Amino acid sequence: MDEFYSIYSHGLVRVAACTLPVAPANPMDNARHTAELIRECDLEGVALAAFPELGLTGYSIDDLLLQDTLLDAALQAIEHVRQATVELQPIVVVGAPLAHANRLYNCAVVIHAGRILGVVPKSYLPDYREFYEKRHFAPGDGLAGAAIRLPGVALRPEAPSTRRASHRVDAFANYGVAPDTVPFGPDLLFDAKDVPGFTFHVEVCEDMWVPIPPSARAALAGATVLVNLSSSPITVGRAADRALMVQSASARCNAAYVYTASGEGESSTDLSWDGQSMVYELGVKLAESERFASGRHATIADVDVDALRQERLRQGSFDDNRTAFGVTASPAGAPPASVGGGADVFRTVTLTLNPDAGGAVGLRRPLDRFPFVPDDEAQLNQDCYEAYNIQVYAIAQRLKAIGDPKIVIGVSGGLDSTHALIVAAKAMDRLGRPRTDVLAYTMPGFATSERTKKNAEELCERLGVAFREIDIQPAARQILEDIDHPFARGEETYDVTFENVQAGLRTDFLFRLANANGGIVLGTGDLSELALGWCTFGVGDQMSHYNVNPGVPKTLMQHLIRWVISSGQFDEQVNQTLRSILDTEISPELIPAANGEDMQSTQEKVGPYELQDFTLYYLLRRGLRPSKIAFYTWHAWSDRESGTWPAGFPEAERNQYTIGEIRSWMELFYKRFFANQFKRSTLPNGPKVLAGGTLSPRGDWRMPSDVPASAWLDEMSRIPRE
Repeated sequence: MDEFYSIYSHGLVRVAACTLPVAPANPMDNARHTAELIRECDLEGVALAAFPELGLTGYSIDDLLLQDTLLDAALQAIEHVRQATVELQPIVVVGAPLAHANRLYNCAVVIHAGRILGVVPKSYLPDYREFYEKRHFAPGDGLAGAAIRLPGVALRPEAPSTRRASHRVDAFANYGVAPDTVPFGPDLLFDAKDVPGFTFHVEVCEDMWVPIPPSARAALAGATVLVNLSSSPITVGRAADRALMVQSASARCNAAYVYTASGEGESSTDLSWDGQSMVYELGVKLAESERFASGRHATIADVDVDALRQERLRQGSFDDNRTAFGVTASPAGAPPASVGGGADVFRTVTLTLNPDAGGAVGLRRPLDRFPFVPDDEAQLNQDCYEAYNIQVYAIAQRLKAIGDPKIVIGVSGGLDSTHALIVAAKAMDRLGRPRTDVLAYTMPGFATSERTKKNAEELCERLGVAFREIDIQPAARQILEDIDHPFARGEETYDVTFENVQAGLRTDFLFRLANANGGIVLGTGDLSELALGWCTFGVGDQMSHYNVNPGVPKTLMQHLIRWVISSGQFDEQVNQTLRSILDTEISPELIPAANGEDMQSTQEKVGPYELQDFTLYYLLRRGLRPSKIAFYTWHAWSDRESGTWPAGFPEAERNQYTIGEIRSWMELFYKRFFANQFKRSTLPNGPKVLAGGTLSPRGDWRMPSDVPASAWLDEMSRIPRE
């Protein structure tokens, strides 16, 4: 379990939504094929494999469901599957009709390592349109706390399996029911004690379609993975409806949702079947099957139970909702009566998964290289549209609220100030004010390049904003001379004082210009710079009257500008300049470059923004451990040829990194992030843009300024050095 490259070392669980051809009314044939697919899942390192509703008998067999011959064969099929799992890892959930107390129930049977862990009856039976399940089945919603006998089915293996010999004896404990029975009811949670956060609940088809599904209550009780065995015949539009239900359930319940439906082999007397299966997590699709496919297949995805647990910790209203409805879970082995009884008390069935770490190397889930930037082109366009307009609205509202001052902005020809300028220009358009109310200043220093200076001048001229150049070199030389800096004596000393004299002067000029012109200083620093402390505190670019960029990471900035170009926000002349700016190296331009040398590079100092933004997202939005973030980073960035890239991303900039490089830059990230909190604690106002979060002390992020990074750096010891 300590293998860095295994998902089971990082709070991930591999699940499979399985579909296979069914032989109607032939349970043993279905059991044999089910067992074959379970063995395939075992080789893939799967922890949980779910099969369709009534998959051992077929769903579309009508009144044959009430035949003793079929019901006997269904029990034999369960026994066959149980025996097949003795030496295998996956927890298996199969569908079968089972008799109990003079009624028949549509059930999900949960099996692991030769043990029948429990049986979950379908709570809500459809009896409308093409469905008439009440003809055969009884609803199971009133069976909380019950137990069921399975004649002819051994409830546990005769002896612990050789492969699973490390299972602790209590994994086969009697969960508050008679020795010849197993827990039966919709109130069952299944908890893997050795995989923290992996607790799952099972419901059947129609249960998902009612206003308050059993899974919603189960999630409140602690289930992180929700499983649905469906049959669900297909009609036009139903696949989209299913996906909507699964997506919304996973988002609303802060859970993963594993869904599988019947496909090939079901009777076509009156209906058709498409075998749709899917896995969603927090509203995001992790995997989906081909529909109308032939043969058996498993839709496999790795669920991040750490992220689910973290999301629930952050959303306090989630547990408040549990309290309001009185939902709770009993300790393992305790009957519901011990904690009050009732339909909202869930029984917990424990198991020891003992996952094979070596069998689950790799990652089976979509993983964006740029978590702040969607790979899907349509979604990226939508995100950029919303981000840009959030910023425009924010500064326009601030101007209206404080008496419509002018905007004073420093423009360097870099990405951040460029984007802030085009936001300011659009805000003036929206307010019906002339763009000349934007007072733009470029302030060349000792290392300003001709290209960036030209881009700044050209952009301001083509936008039609008021523009002026102020050379800060004379004032900077005077300050350096007054403080007796070596540069003033002709020495090539380019230290932090040399840099900050220039950065501070620019900000000082802007504030005095704002005083003189009835304006406010518009800040331009972005989310990535704030995370890394890459800004000059106080009288420097950390400060302004208002900032439109603090919620925008560097990796999104270039896409926002590209969207401004492609969506026609400005004319083609402006677009030409914007393209030139996009092609310019990111640099603070504070240190002169010697002849033949490249200009000062920000990313050589603070690390590649594509890596640092990756770490920032999973720290800020998900609260993950450094080693897990490194695991994700390695999968996203170790091979430039694998995975997808955002639309229009330049081929020459498609980088890749070794695990050693990832660790090195991550260490720098944590050191800078913790050391520079004092800069974030005094941020000016600015809008939150992305769900990924902001670092505003009034919003998403609050921490003391004097906390060391020691615990996070120590945790990084789990990351390989090479």
